[in-house]
Amino acid sequence: MDPEIVLSFLYTALGLKRVPRTGWLLRGLTDVESVAEHAWGVALVVLALASESEGPLDREKALIIALIHDLPERSLSDIPSPALAHLPPEAKREAEETALAEILRGLPDDAQLRAWWREFEEASTPEGRLVRDADRLEMLFQAYLYEESRGVRLDDFWANQANRPFHFPAAQAVYEALARARASRSRRRG
Repeated sequence: MDPEIVLSFLYTALGLKRVPRTGWLLRGLTDVESVAEHAWGVALVVLALASESEGPLDREKALIIALIHDLPERSLSDIPSPALAHLPPEAKREAEETALAEILRGLPDDAQLRAWWREFEEASTPEGRLVRDADRLEMLFQAYLYEESRGVRLDDFWANQANRPFHFPAAQAVYEALARARASRSRRRG
């Protein structure tokens, strides 16, 4: 292990603590979660759901994928979904792959980490699919928390979610419980 490479990696990766999630900023929210906070939340969702997998699943691998899934945003920032409509279809993915390779360069397992990141991007393995579900659930839970704590409506985050099934039944069940809690809260506030 080269301590200088580890320090460089940590300096870059821990910078995600200062990268805000832009989707919230675009909705006029201030003091929003960072990309690092989001990744931590995704890891917690993975931890909660991994044992509910109906097939074999490597929990450690899924947790690692959760921690690294947004590392490219340290170099590229959090590109909001509306901006993607103005980019060629592969532009974001190619830029993220390049950024991730630069961030992980020199780490002993950089090739493995990049392969696992691709599994997330492509939803090609149970672990990748679980982290994709967790990524979406964490975002929806954060929207729920912002609505509750700040008295705002973030309907565009919820739009069409019911028409996009989750990969894992447990994730779908958690989403449905969260949607019911949101609907119940809305009725109470009338």
